Amino acid sequence: MTIREFLRPVLVVALLASVSACAETSVPDRHPAATPSASKSASANPQPVTASMMDMIGGNAGRAIEQMGPDTEVTLKDVSGKGRSVDDPVEWKICRTRPGPNQQITDYPVVLGVVRVAESCEGTVLK
Repeated sequence: MTIREFLRPVLVVALLASVSACAETSVPDRHPAATPSASKSASANPQPVTASMMDMIGGNAGRAIEQMGPDTEVTLKDVSGKGRSVDDPVEWKICRTRPGPNQQITDYPVVLGVVRVAESCEGTVLK
């Protein structure tokens, strides 16, 4: 018996074992959430996504927007009473938020009440 004759059955067994292992992992797990009827009923009665507002008071508005991610609708409002538009969020700090820190976000947009970085938050009100 040559080495080639000896290795051929070993290689066949190894090949079949790897094919069957791949076939087993590529079959999706079947559970109720993966069935078409379950996904249809889930989309018919969507459940609200619950999230809590981070405590960002005193933080940079630009960084806060980045942390919240692109899917979160955010509005910046000058709470100094001067009615300025917020063109560059990096130059502003957060004094107030709606919803408040650690409260559940139930409505959008999330509102960040901001003042210029050098200004004080004292006496600011988010309406």
